[in-house]
Amino acid sequence: MKFLTGDLPGTGGRYKEQAEDFLVEEIPLYPCSGTGEHSYLWIEKEGITTRELLRQLCRGLNLKERDLGYAGLKDARALTRQLISIPARREARLDGLNLRQAKILSINRHDNKLRLGHLAGNRFSIRLRDTRADALTRAAAIFKRLQADGVPNRFGEQRYGILNNSHHLGRLLLQKNYPGFCSELIGDPQQITDPQWKRAAQAFRAGDLDLALASLPRRMREEQHLLQTLKNGQPEEQAVLNLPRALLRLLLSAYQSQLFDHLLEQRLPHLNQLETGDLAVKHVNGACFQVIDAAREQVRADCFEISPSAPLFGHKVLLAEGVPGARERQLLEQEGLSLPEMKLGEGLSMPGERRPLRVPLGSARASATADGLQLDFSLPKGSYATSVLSELMKPAGDRSG
Repeated sequence: MKFLTGDLPGTGGRYKEQAEDFLVEEIPLYPCSGTGEHSYLWIEKEGITTRELLRQLCRGLNLKERDLGYAGLKDARALTRQLISIPARREARLDGLNLRQAKILSINRHDNKLRLGHLAGNRFSIRLRDTRADALTRAAAIFKRLQADGVPNRFGEQRYGILNNSHHLGRLLLQKNYPGFCSELIGDPQQITDPQWKRAAQAFRAGDLDLALASLPRRMREEQHLLQTLKNGQPEEQAVLNLPRALLRLLLSAYQSQLFDHLLEQRLPHLNQLETGDLAVKHVNGACFQVIDAAREQVRADCFEISPSAPLFGHKVLLAEGVPGARERQLLEQEGLSLPEMKLGEGLSMPGERRPLRVPLGSARASATADGLQLDFSLPKGSYATSVLSELMKPAGDRSG
Protein backbone atom coordinates (compact mmCIF):
# COMPACT_ATOMS: atom_id res chain seq x y z
CA MET A 1 0.00 0.00 0.00
CA LYS A 2 1.16 3.52 -0.82
CA PHE A 3 0.42 6.45 1.45
CA LEU A 4 -0.42 10.11 1.00
CA THR A 5 1.63 10.78 4.15
CA GLY A 6 4.42 8.38 3.25
CA ASP A 7 7.13 10.82 4.40
CA LEU A 8 5.68 10.91 7.93
CA PRO A 9 6.36 8.02 10.34
CA GLY A 10 3.36 6.09 11.63
CA THR A 11 2.10 5.49 15.14
CA GLY A 12 1.93 1.70 14.95
CA GLY A 13 -0.61 0.07 17.21
CA ARG A 14 -3.69 -2.15 17.03
CA TYR A 15 -7.44 -1.49 17.01
CA LYS A 16 -10.71 -3.39 17.32
CA GLU A 17 -9.37 -5.38 20.26
CA GLN A 18 -12.83 -4.81 21.74
CA ALA A 19 -15.99 -3.59 20.03
CA GLU A 20 -16.04 -0.41 22.11
CA ASP A 21 -12.58 0.45 20.74
CA PHE A 22 -14.29 1.36 17.45
CA LEU A 23 -17.34 3.61 17.76
CA VAL A 24 -19.14 4.77 14.61
CA GLU A 25 -22.01 7.26 14.80
CA GLU A 26 -24.02 8.49 11.83
CA ILE A 27 -24.29 12.22 11.18
CA PRO A 28 -27.88 12.66 9.91
CA LEU A 29 -28.43 14.58 6.70
CA TYR A 30 -31.44 16.41 8.16
CA PRO A 31 -33.23 16.72 11.51
CA CYS A 32 -36.49 14.87 12.14
CA SER A 33 -39.59 17.03 11.74
CA GLY A 34 -41.22 15.51 14.83
CA THR A 35 -44.33 14.47 12.91
CA GLY A 36 -45.15 12.14 10.07
CA GLU A 37 -45.85 8.54 9.06
CA HIS A 38 -42.38 7.21 9.79
CA SER A 39 -40.69 6.52 13.12
CA TYR A 40 -36.93 7.07 13.19
CA LEU A 41 -35.17 4.77 15.65
CA TRP A 42 -31.73 5.80 16.92
CA ILE A 43 -30.21 2.37 17.57
CA GLU A 44 -26.95 1.30 19.15
CA LYS A 45 -25.68 -2.15 18.18
CA GLU A 46 -22.58 -4.20 18.87
CA GLY A 47 -21.28 -7.37 17.23
CA ILE A 48 -23.96 -7.65 14.52
CA THR A 49 -24.29 -6.22 11.02
CA THR A 50 -26.95 -3.74 9.97
CA ARG A 51 -28.58 -6.49 7.88
CA GLU A 52 -28.94 -8.70 10.98
CA LEU A 53 -30.44 -5.75 12.85
CA LEU A 54 -32.95 -5.29 10.02
CA ARG A 55 -33.85 -8.99 10.13
CA GLN A 56 -34.54 -8.73 13.87
CA LEU A 57 -36.75 -5.69 13.38
CA CYS A 58 -38.67 -7.41 10.57
CA ARG A 59 -39.33 -10.49 12.71
CA GLY A 60 -40.24 -8.53 15.82
CA LEU A 61 -42.49 -5.99 14.09
CA ASN A 62 -43.92 -8.31 11.41
CA LEU A 63 -42.55 -6.19 8.57
CA LYS A 64 -40.84 -6.80 5.24
CA GLU A 65 -37.33 -5.44 4.81
CA ARG A 66 -38.62 -3.08 2.12
CA ASP A 67 -40.75 -1.43 4.84
CA LEU A 68 -37.62 -0.36 6.72
CA GLY A 69 -35.31 2.50 5.84
CA TYR A 70 -31.64 2.99 6.62
CA ALA A 71 -28.98 5.43 5.46
CA GLY A 72 -25.94 3.15 5.51
CA LEU A 73 -24.59 -0.28 6.42
CA LYS A 74 -22.45 -0.58 9.54
CA ASP A 75 -19.79 -3.17 10.42
CA ALA A 76 -20.36 -5.94 12.97
CA ARG A 77 -16.95 -5.52 14.62
CA ALA A 78 -17.74 -2.15 16.17
CA LEU A 79 -20.06 -0.26 18.45
CA THR A 80 -22.31 1.64 16.06
CA ARG A 81 -25.18 4.11 16.29
CA GLN A 82 -27.47 4.64 13.33
CA LEU A 83 -30.98 5.61 12.30
CA ILE A 84 -33.50 3.02 11.11
CA SER A 85 -36.97 4.10 9.98
CA ILE A 86 -40.10 2.01 10.41
CA PRO A 87 -43.76 2.71 9.58
CA ALA A 88 -45.14 4.73 12.50
CA ARG A 89 -48.13 2.38 12.72
CA ARG A 90 -45.76 -0.26 14.14
CA GLU A 91 -44.28 2.00 16.84
CA ALA A 92 -46.57 0.60 19.57
CA ARG A 93 -44.96 -2.83 19.10
CA LEU A 94 -41.55 -1.50 20.09
CA ASP A 95 -42.43 -1.76 23.81
CA GLY A 96 -42.34 -5.56 23.66
CA LEU A 97 -39.46 -5.82 21.21
CA ASN A 98 -36.38 -7.68 22.44
CA LEU A 99 -33.38 -6.95 20.22
CA ARG A 100 -30.26 -9.09 20.42
CA GLN A 101 -27.01 -7.10 20.74
CA ALA A 102 -28.83 -3.84 20.02
CA LYS A 103 -30.94 -1.27 21.85
CA ILE A 104 -33.13 1.65 20.86
CA LEU A 105 -31.77 4.89 22.32
CA SER A 106 -34.48 7.26 21.12
CA ILE A 107 -37.49 7.51 18.79
CA ASN A 108 -38.59 10.44 16.65
CA ARG A 109 -41.03 11.06 13.80
CA HIS A 110 -40.45 12.24 10.26
CA ASP A 111 -42.49 12.69 7.07
CA ASN A 112 -40.37 10.51 4.79
CA LYS A 113 -38.87 7.04 4.91
CA LEU A 114 -35.12 7.02 5.46
CA ARG A 115 -33.25 6.27 2.24
CA LEU A 116 -29.82 4.82 1.51
CA GLY A 117 -27.28 7.65 1.42
CA HIS A 118 -29.42 10.03 3.51
CA LEU A 119 -26.58 10.92 5.87
CA ALA A 120 -23.99 13.66 5.93
CA GLY A 121 -21.22 11.39 7.14
CA ASN A 122 -19.98 9.46 10.15
CA ARG A 123 -18.18 10.32 13.37
CA PHE A 124 -15.53 7.92 14.58
CA SER A 125 -14.09 7.42 18.04
CA ILE A 126 -11.30 4.85 17.88
CA ARG A 127 -8.89 3.48 20.46
CA LEU A 128 -5.41 2.47 19.27
CA ARG A 129 -3.47 0.22 21.63
CA ASP A 130 0.25 -0.51 21.93
CA THR A 131 1.35 2.44 19.83
CA ARG A 132 4.90 3.77 19.62
CA ALA A 133 6.21 5.99 22.41
CA ASP A 134 5.97 9.22 20.38
CA ALA A 135 2.64 8.26 18.76
CA LEU A 136 0.82 11.43 19.80
CA THR A 137 3.33 13.68 18.05
CA ARG A 138 3.22 11.49 14.95
CA ALA A 139 -0.58 11.41 14.90
CA ALA A 140 -0.79 15.20 15.19
CA ALA A 141 1.53 15.65 12.20
CA ILE A 142 -0.39 13.15 10.07
CA PHE A 143 -3.76 14.65 10.99
CA LYS A 144 -2.44 18.10 10.02
CA ARG A 145 -1.37 16.81 6.59
CA LEU A 146 -4.64 14.96 6.00
CA GLN A 147 -6.69 18.02 6.92
CA ALA A 148 -4.68 20.06 4.41
CA ASP A 149 -4.47 17.57 1.53
CA GLY A 150 -7.41 15.25 2.19
CA VAL A 151 -7.87 11.57 3.01
CA PRO A 152 -7.38 8.98 0.26
CA ASN A 153 -10.94 7.93 -0.62
CA ARG A 154 -10.03 4.26 -1.01
CA PHE A 155 -12.40 1.45 -0.11
CA GLY A 156 -9.86 -0.89 1.45
CA GLU A 157 -10.09 -4.19 3.28
CA GLN A 158 -13.64 -3.96 4.65
CA ARG A 159 -15.00 -3.83 1.07
CA TYR A 160 -13.53 -7.17 0.04
CA GLY A 161 -14.94 -9.60 2.59
CA ILE A 162 -13.51 -11.98 5.16
CA LEU A 163 -11.59 -13.95 2.51
CA ASN A 164 -10.60 -10.80 0.60
CA ASN A 165 -12.37 -12.18 -2.48
CA SER A 166 -15.59 -10.18 -2.92
CA HIS A 167 -14.06 -8.36 -5.90
CA HIS A 168 -13.01 -11.66 -7.46
CA LEU A 169 -16.59 -12.87 -7.13
CA GLY A 170 -17.83 -9.70 -8.82
CA ARG A 171 -15.41 -10.18 -11.71
CA LEU A 172 -16.45 -13.82 -12.16
CA LEU A 173 -20.10 -12.78 -12.17
CA LEU A 174 -19.45 -10.09 -14.76
CA GLN A 175 -17.60 -12.66 -16.89
CA LYS A 176 -20.51 -15.13 -16.45
CA ASN A 177 -18.04 -17.67 -15.12
CA TYR A 178 -20.63 -19.41 -12.94
CA PRO A 179 -18.62 -22.56 -12.02
CA GLY A 180 -15.74 -20.34 -10.91
CA PHE A 181 -18.15 -18.14 -8.96
CA CYS A 182 -19.57 -21.15 -7.07
CA SER A 183 -16.11 -22.35 -6.09
CA GLU A 184 -15.01 -18.85 -5.02
CA LEU A 185 -18.18 -18.27 -2.98
CA ILE A 186 -17.78 -21.50 -1.00
CA GLY A 187 -14.15 -20.51 -0.51
CA ASP A 188 -10.60 -21.76 -0.72
CA PRO A 189 -10.02 -24.26 2.14
CA GLN A 190 -6.47 -22.95 2.52
CA GLN A 191 -7.79 -19.47 3.40
CA ILE A 192 -10.52 -20.59 5.84
CA THR A 193 -9.92 -20.95 9.57
CA ASP A 194 -13.43 -21.91 10.72
CA PRO A 195 -13.37 -25.76 10.99
CA GLN A 196 -16.93 -26.32 9.76
CA TRP A 197 -16.57 -23.95 6.87
CA LYS A 198 -13.19 -25.46 5.92
CA ARG A 199 -14.71 -28.96 5.91
CA ALA A 200 -17.56 -27.74 3.71
CA ALA A 201 -15.17 -26.10 1.24
CA GLN A 202 -13.04 -29.25 1.07
CA ALA A 203 -16.13 -31.38 0.46
CA PHE A 204 -17.37 -29.03 -2.27
CA ARG A 205 -14.05 -29.18 -4.08
CA ALA A 206 -14.19 -32.99 -3.82
CA GLY A 207 -17.65 -32.96 -5.39
CA ASP A 208 -19.51 -34.08 -2.24
CA LEU A 209 -22.46 -31.67 -2.11
CA ASP A 210 -24.22 -33.55 0.69
CA LEU A 211 -21.26 -33.25 3.05
CA ALA A 212 -20.60 -29.67 2.00
CA LEU A 213 -24.20 -28.69 2.74
CA ALA A 214 -24.23 -30.54 6.07
CA SER A 215 -20.94 -28.95 7.16
CA LEU A 216 -21.62 -25.29 6.38
CA PRO A 217 -22.23 -23.11 9.46
CA ARG A 218 -25.90 -22.18 9.82
CA ARG A 219 -25.12 -18.46 9.50
CA MET A 220 -23.98 -18.95 5.87
CA ARG A 221 -27.46 -18.75 4.37
CA GLU A 222 -26.51 -17.70 0.83
CA GLU A 223 -23.88 -20.43 0.51
CA GLN A 224 -26.40 -22.99 1.78
CA HIS A 225 -28.95 -21.77 -0.76
CA LEU A 226 -26.43 -22.11 -3.58
CA LEU A 227 -25.43 -25.64 -2.56
CA GLN A 228 -29.05 -26.73 -2.18
CA THR A 229 -29.84 -25.46 -5.67
CA LEU A 230 -26.87 -27.40 -7.08
CA LYS A 231 -27.89 -30.51 -5.13
CA ASN A 232 -31.36 -30.23 -6.69
CA GLY A 233 -29.75 -30.66 -10.08
CA GLN A 234 -29.88 -27.05 -11.27
CA PRO A 235 -26.95 -25.69 -13.34
CA GLU A 236 -24.38 -23.35 -11.83
CA GLU A 237 -25.85 -20.35 -13.68
CA GLN A 238 -29.24 -20.91 -12.08
CA ALA A 239 -27.70 -21.45 -8.63
CA VAL A 240 -25.80 -18.16 -8.88
CA LEU A 241 -28.62 -16.05 -10.31
CA ASN A 242 -31.01 -17.40 -7.67
CA LEU A 243 -28.91 -15.73 -4.97
CA PRO A 244 -30.31 -12.48 -3.51
CA ARG A 245 -29.92 -9.58 -5.90
CA ALA A 246 -28.61 -7.43 -3.04
CA LEU A 247 -25.69 -9.85 -2.55
CA LEU A 248 -24.86 -10.03 -6.26
CA ARG A 249 -24.97 -6.24 -6.57
CA LEU A 250 -22.67 -5.97 -3.54
CA LEU A 251 -20.12 -8.28 -5.20
CA LEU A 252 -20.23 -6.36 -8.47
CA SER A 253 -19.77 -3.18 -6.48
CA ALA A 254 -16.73 -4.70 -4.76
CA TYR A 255 -15.16 -5.27 -8.17
CA GLN A 256 -15.85 -1.64 -9.11
CA SER A 257 -14.25 -0.62 -5.80
CA GLN A 258 -11.11 -2.66 -6.41
CA LEU A 259 -10.58 -1.03 -9.81
CA PHE A 260 -11.13 2.41 -8.27
CA ASP A 261 -8.57 1.67 -5.54
CA HIS A 262 -6.09 0.64 -8.24
CA LEU A 263 -6.47 3.99 -10.02
CA LEU A 264 -6.22 5.86 -6.70
CA GLU A 265 -2.92 4.12 -5.89
CA GLN A 266 -1.51 5.37 -9.19
CA ARG A 267 -2.14 8.98 -8.15
CA LEU A 268 -0.63 8.79 -4.65
CA PRO A 269 0.75 10.78 -2.93
CA HIS A 270 -0.52 13.67 -5.08
CA LEU A 271 -4.29 13.30 -4.78
CA ASN A 272 -4.64 17.07 -4.41
CA GLN A 273 -3.00 17.72 -7.77
CA LEU A 274 -5.18 18.14 -10.86
CA GLU A 275 -4.10 16.95 -14.29
CA THR A 276 -5.37 18.25 -17.60
CA GLY A 277 -8.13 15.91 -18.76
CA ASP A 278 -9.27 15.09 -15.22
CA LEU A 279 -12.93 14.98 -14.37
CA ALA A 280 -12.99 17.10 -11.21
CA VAL A 281 -15.71 16.67 -8.57
CA LYS A 282 -17.26 19.64 -6.78
CA HIS A 283 -17.45 18.66 -3.11
CA VAL A 284 -20.49 20.85 -2.46
CA ASN A 285 -22.81 18.87 -4.75
CA GLY A 286 -20.89 16.02 -6.41
CA ALA A 287 -21.12 17.54 -9.91
CA CYS A 288 -18.24 16.82 -12.32
CA PHE A 289 -16.56 18.88 -15.01
CA GLN A 290 -13.61 18.29 -17.29
CA VAL A 291 -10.38 20.08 -16.41
CA ILE A 292 -9.14 21.89 -19.52
CA ASP A 293 -6.38 23.86 -17.79
CA ALA A 294 -5.05 22.12 -14.67
CA ALA A 295 -2.88 25.05 -13.58
CA ARG A 296 -5.83 27.44 -13.68
CA GLU A 297 -8.14 25.13 -11.72
CA GLN A 298 -5.54 24.09 -9.13
CA VAL A 299 -6.37 27.03 -6.85
CA ARG A 300 -9.87 25.54 -6.40
CA ALA A 301 -8.34 22.18 -5.49
CA ASP A 302 -5.96 23.84 -3.05
CA CYS A 303 -8.91 25.25 -1.08
CA PHE A 304 -10.71 21.88 -1.27
CA GLU A 305 -13.53 23.15 -3.47
CA ILE A 306 -12.81 20.43 -6.04
CA SER A 307 -10.81 17.21 -6.33
CA PRO A 308 -9.74 14.87 -9.12
CA SER A 309 -11.86 11.76 -9.51
CA ALA A 310 -11.70 8.19 -10.80
CA PRO A 311 -14.53 6.02 -12.10
CA LEU A 312 -16.57 3.34 -10.52
CA PHE A 313 -16.74 1.73 -13.95
CA GLY A 314 -20.17 1.18 -15.47
CA HIS A 315 -22.02 1.35 -18.77
CA LYS A 316 -23.01 5.02 -18.28
CA VAL A 317 -19.85 6.39 -16.67
CA LEU A 318 -17.92 9.20 -18.34
CA LEU A 319 -14.19 8.61 -18.64
CA ALA A 320 -11.52 11.27 -18.26
CA GLU A 321 -9.34 12.53 -21.11
CA GLY A 322 -5.61 13.12 -21.43
CA VAL A 323 -3.24 11.18 -19.18
CA PRO A 324 -5.90 10.38 -16.52
CA GLY A 325 -8.20 9.02 -19.22
CA ALA A 326 -5.39 6.92 -20.68
CA ARG A 327 -4.90 5.27 -17.27
CA GLU A 328 -8.60 4.47 -17.02
CA ARG A 329 -8.78 2.98 -20.51
CA GLN A 330 -5.59 0.99 -19.96
CA LEU A 331 -7.04 -0.58 -16.83
CA LEU A 332 -10.21 -1.57 -18.70
CA GLU A 333 -8.06 -3.16 -21.39
CA GLN A 334 -5.97 -5.04 -18.82
CA GLU A 335 -9.16 -6.40 -17.25
CA GLY A 336 -10.62 -7.35 -20.62
CA LEU A 337 -13.62 -5.11 -19.97
CA SER A 338 -15.76 -2.83 -22.06
CA LEU A 339 -18.29 -0.44 -20.54
CA PRO A 340 -21.32 -1.74 -22.53
CA GLU A 341 -20.93 -5.26 -21.11
CA MET A 342 -21.56 -3.85 -17.62
CA LYS A 343 -25.21 -3.49 -18.58
CA LEU A 344 -26.18 -6.90 -17.25
CA GLY A 345 -29.92 -6.49 -16.84
CA GLU A 346 -31.95 -8.54 -14.33
CA GLY A 347 -31.37 -5.89 -11.66
CA LEU A 348 -27.58 -6.23 -11.92
CA SER A 349 -26.64 -3.49 -14.37
CA MET A 350 -23.76 -1.27 -13.30
CA PRO A 351 -24.33 2.33 -14.48
CA GLY A 352 -21.17 3.60 -12.77
CA GLU A 353 -20.26 7.01 -11.37
CA ARG A 354 -17.30 9.25 -10.62
CA ARG A 355 -15.84 9.26 -7.11
CA PRO A 356 -13.41 11.84 -5.72
CA LEU A 357 -9.93 10.54 -5.05
CA ARG A 358 -9.81 12.34 -1.71
CA VAL A 359 -12.26 13.58 0.92
CA PRO A 360 -12.00 16.18 3.69
CA LEU A 361 -11.13 15.11 7.21
CA GLY A 362 -13.31 16.78 9.83
CA SER A 363 -12.87 17.50 13.55
CA ALA A 364 -9.70 15.43 13.90
CA ARG A 365 -8.21 15.10 17.36
CA ALA A 366 -5.73 12.68 18.97
CA SER A 367 -5.14 12.30 22.69
CA ALA A 368 -2.92 10.02 24.74
CA THR A 369 -4.28 7.08 26.75
CA ALA A 370 -2.57 4.71 29.18
CA ASP A 371 -1.67 2.26 26.44
CA GLY A 372 -1.99 4.20 23.19
CA LEU A 373 -4.14 6.84 21.52
CA GLN A 374 -7.75 7.99 21.40
CA LEU A 375 -8.69 9.21 17.91
CA ASP A 376 -11.77 11.28 17.10
CA PHE A 377 -12.63 12.45 13.58
CA SER A 378 -15.41 12.60 11.00
CA LEU A 379 -15.67 11.71 7.32
CA PRO A 380 -18.27 12.29 4.59
CA LYS A 381 -20.67 9.48 3.73
CA GLY A 382 -19.22 6.65 1.66
CA SER A 383 -15.70 7.10 3.07
CA TYR A 384 -13.93 4.69 5.37
CA ALA A 385 -12.09 5.17 8.65
CA THR A 386 -9.62 2.45 7.69
CA SER A 387 -8.10 4.84 5.16
CA VAL A 388 -7.34 7.31 7.96
CA LEU A 389 -6.06 4.54 10.21
CA SER A 390 -3.68 3.15 7.61
CA GLU A 391 -2.19 6.62 7.10
CA LEU A 392 -1.78 7.01 10.86
CA MET A 393 -0.50 3.57 11.77
CA LYS A 394 1.62 2.73 8.69
CA PRO A 395 1.15 -1.04 9.15
CA ALA A 396 4.30 -3.13 9.02
CA GLY A 397 5.19 -4.30 5.53
CA ASP A 398 3.43 -1.44 3.75
CA ARG A 399 5.45 1.04 1.78
CA SER A 400 5.30 4.78 1.63
CA GLY A 401 4.35 6.82 -1.40
